Amino acid sequence: MALSGIGLNTTALIVEWVPTKVRTITGTLAGYSYTVGQLLLAGLAYGIRDWRWLQLCVSLPFFIFFLYSWWYPESARWLVLSGNPSKAVSEMKRVARYNGKAEEAEKITLESLKADMIKEVACGNVSYTVFDLVRTSTMRRISFAVSLVWFSTSFAYYGLAMDLQKFGVSIYLIQVIFGSVDFPAKLISTTSMIYIGRRVTQFFALILGGLAIIANIFVPNELQILRTSLAVFGKGCLAASFSCVFLYTTELYPTVIRQSGLGLGSTMARIGGIVAPLVKMLGEFYPFLPLLIYGGIPILSGLLVYFLPETVNKPLPDTIEEVETGKPKTPEKEVKKEIVPLQTVTTSPIREAL
Repeated sequence: MALSGIGLNTTALIVEWVPTKVRTITGTLAGYSYTVGQLLLAGLAYGIRDWRWLQLCVSLPFFIFFLYSWWYPESARWLVLSGNPSKAVSEMKRVARYNGKAEEAEKITLESLKADMIKEVACGNVSYTVFDLVRTSTMRRISFAVSLVWFSTSFAYYGLAMDLQKFGVSIYLIQVIFGSVDFPAKLISTTSMIYIGRRVTQFFALILGGLAIIANIFVPNELQILRTSLAVFGKGCLAASFSCVFLYTTELYPTVIRQSGLGLGSTMARIGGIVAPLVKMLGEFYPFLPLLIYGGIPILSGLLVYFLPETVNKPLPDTIEEVETGKPKTPEKEVKKEIVPLQTVTTSPIREAL
């Protein structure tokens, strides 16, 4: 639960703080921390064979991050939506000074914030619940598809992980191989997300990952190199899927329920991890069935991605109404009219500072 919370909050903070043009790259760089962790875990597990000491070694760094987290800036969007715009102003000034823009930081005022974030300020007067994830037709479609994508990615990922010892390779070496494949996989997925789009990237990551898993059904156990290669390729596709779905989910859901949407996806991923070992037991009756299910579910969810909207190079939606209509609730001209009486500068001080 703690790791899930860390991942969700990290993703949300990245998406809500960094500019749109570098959102994909920043999110992927954060995702590489999981890859580095996999590689370090293989080395630690090889050197520390006692599981208790191993658990202690991998847990101690969290206390450092716990102390550091108190100084991390809170999301300005969330602060505005929570009815605390004054705190949002102070956080923005702090970030601007950290970025070496002390002069621009002084221009950030409560009035300029309200002018630049009209929609967020308006949304701060309304409360939202988890039921808003399925209250409207578009949100239901997004929530259903996103839930299955998270479930299938985690389900197939852990399905592969539980069979590491069956590939005839040292479990430590296969852990390094499985971790190393993330580097090219996430690099390719990042490039694809930037130039092709999130939806296409998510589609192919799931479809190819599912096909690689199913292909192992037809490969004899004697061909260990081929079986391992297919498993590594499938794992790389699932790593790319994870990298994409984290970013894609934050861009699909509006600010007012973004954290709830991420929470729903993460919950479905945890359920996928729980169900995966149960499916593995079906191999006692039909040896091919677990791989068929592990590969079939991602393919099905990949097809559902077709019904999701593309989000590449688009601003984050703030309200459910924006998601339903596919366009901002407040026209650009109307926003400009609100800005003129409050600020004499021609450019938003918020955007200059950050």
